[in-house]
Amino acid sequence: MEKKRENVLISACLLGVNCRYDGGNGFHDGLMGIMEKYNLIPVCPEQLGGLETPREPAEQISSDAGIYSGPGRVVTCSGKDVTDSFIKGAEETLKLAVLYGCQRAILKERSPSCGYGIVYDGTFSGTKIPGKGVTARLLSEKGILVYGESRIGDF
Repeated sequence: MEKKRENVLISACLLGVNCRYDGGNGFHDGLMGIMEKYNLIPVCPEQLGGLETPREPAEQISSDAGIYSGPGRVVTCSGKDVTDSFIKGAEETLKLAVLYGCQRAILKERSPSCGYGIVYDGTFSGTKIPGKGVTARLLSEKGILVYGESRIGDF
């Protein structure tokens, strides 16, 4: 009897889906080998949260003058607060992870939703700091192992 393949949640943009904020994608050809071993479940938390594509760039901020120190607000470069959409997208992504029994996720690094380990600092200056995106944080809090695309070799 053939062993059932593990379902792994993945940022849809990494598979070439044009769902990034700029209407593009973050296709990662290193995923092609993984597709032979795992069932990849594509998600875009920002779209699941109701945001359009393309959309304004957004970053996480906190009350600490833009220094990210934990869950904070998510705002666009024009100052629009989109936190609720990011939270909704994270919750919908978690529902899919549970539905498909995903114990691991490969997410787009530096994203305000999916970033894991490093995110932008909320100043829209390109400065990166340690942190987690809204979805990455929720998934990891619920026991799902989160990997950024630079760790694809760990699979």
